[in-house]
Amino acid sequence: MKVLIVDDDPFIVEMYSLKLQEAGYDVYAAPDGKRGLEEIKHGGWDAILLDVVLPMMDGFEVLKTIRQEKVAHPPIILLTNLGQKEDIDRGLALGAADYLIKAHFTPKEVVEKVAAAVGGKR
Repeated sequence: MKVLIVDDDPFIVEMYSLKLQEAGYDVYAAPDGKRGLEEIKHGGWDAILLDVVLPMMDGFEVLKTIRQEKVAHPPIILLTNLGQKEDIDRGLALGAADYLIKAHFTPKEVVEKVAAAVGGKR
């Protein structure tokens, strides 16, 4: 099972990568929205963790582009610090499978959300 993390914070990428790898996932990272979009279009992912605040192209723009271009994709979970109701509603309306606020979920809980998104497969 392959998970793509799209986040520009190396600490966040390392933390979630470690927890996902411990749970048996292969993990890859993209440092900005543009690169993340390229990886999503390339395919082969089982789940994607996407930050909203990113250089080059934010997470909402990534979701919007995927929707406009009808790009096939696995479940995309927004994992961000933006917690306003309008941000959550926007992310879900753009097609995110879930919206997680980093400060409200432990890395273990994020791994559980990924597992749920991919149907419990690892």
